[in-house]
Amino acid sequence: MAQTIYVDPINGSDSNTGRLETPLKSLEKAIAKIDSLTEAKSPTIKLLPGLYILKDKIVLQGNKKPSLTIEAGILPGAKDWNPYKMPVIGSVSGNNSDVQFPHSTSLLVNMNNVTIRGLKFIGNPNPNISYYYPISKKDTSYTGLNIQQCFFIGERNSSPIQAAIWAHGKGTHVDHCIFYECKNALVLLENIKDFSLTNSIVSGAYEAAVWFGPYLSEFQFKNNIISNCNFVWLRKDGTSPSYQFRNSLFAGNKNFMGFYTNNGLKIAKRNEHSEDKILRTNDKVDLKIVELNGLFQDYLHLSDKKLVETYRSGIFK
Repeated sequence: MAQTIYVDPINGSDSNTGRLETPLKSLEKAIAKIDSLTEAKSPTIKLLPGLYILKDKIVLQGNKKPSLTIEAGILPGAKDWNPYKMPVIGSVSGNNSDVQFPHSTSLLVNMNNVTIRGLKFIGNPNPNISYYYPISKKDTSYTGLNIQQCFFIGERNSSPIQAAIWAHGKGTHVDHCIFYECKNALVLLENIKDFSLTNSIVSGAYEAAVWFGPYLSEFQFKNNIISNCNFVWLRKDGTSPSYQFRNSLFAGNKNFMGFYTNNGLKIAKRNEHSEDKILRTNDKVDLKIVELNGLFQDYLHLSDKKLVETYRSGIFK
C-alpha cells in the first residue's frame, strides 16, 4: 500500500508518470498526484537535486493517507551524497495564510505522520511579506511531524526566515538539523506535548532559538549546540516551568532564558525558572563557513573535532 513518486526539477516533466525513469518536475504536481489516490496509502515523494521554487503554499493533507514522507533522493551521509545534491526549497510567495496574522508559508501540515528529511530550506525574498515560515502546523489535533537532516538558512537583509518551524500540537520531533541565521529556529506555543530537539545546531537566531508555550508535558532536549543567539529559550510570561537540557552546549548567546509579553521580550531572572543537567559556557563556537571554493561536505558544522565527538550534532547521523 505504499507508493513512491520521484520529482526532478531539471529533467522532469509534470506530464510524466512520476516513476524514477519518468519523474515529475514540480513538488506541487507530486502532491496533487498523491491527493488523487483513492486507496489508503503511505506515499513517499523523493526530490532529486535541484531548486524548487514555490509560488504558493503546499498543503499536506490526509485524504485517507496514514502517513506522508517528503525526502531527498539521496540523503546526507549516503556514499554518493554531496552538498550540491541536496534539494533546495525556496518560496517567492506573498502572504498565503491569515491564521493569527498575515504571513507566508511553504509547507502547511494538515495531517498526521509527516516526515520531511534531507532538504535545504532557504528564505523568502518577496518584499511584500514580513513573516515567512518554511514549515508550519497550525491545527493542534494533528500529531507526528518528524523533521530530520534538514538545513534552514536565512539571510535577514534579503531573504529572511521568521521561524524555520512553527508547529502547534503534539508529536513534533526535530533531529539532526541545522538552523543558521533564522530569526527564530522553532516556535512551539499551543498544546505542546511530546516534543524533541536532538543532535541539532542553532546558530545566529537574532530573536530566539526556541519559543515555547505553557509547559504541559515532558520534552527531550539533548546533544544540541545553541550559539550566537539573542535568546536561547523564550517561555510564556507568568509561568515558571522546570526545563531539563541534557548534554547540550550553549555558547556565545546574548541571553539565556526570557519570556514573551504583549510589550515584547523580557529577560527572566534566575529565580523565575529552574534548570537541571544544563551545560552552559561562554566559549566560542566556530562553524565551518563557506569561503572561496564553494560548498564542502560538512559546511556549517562544528570545526572543533572534540565538540563533534561529544555532541554528534549536524545533518549527518
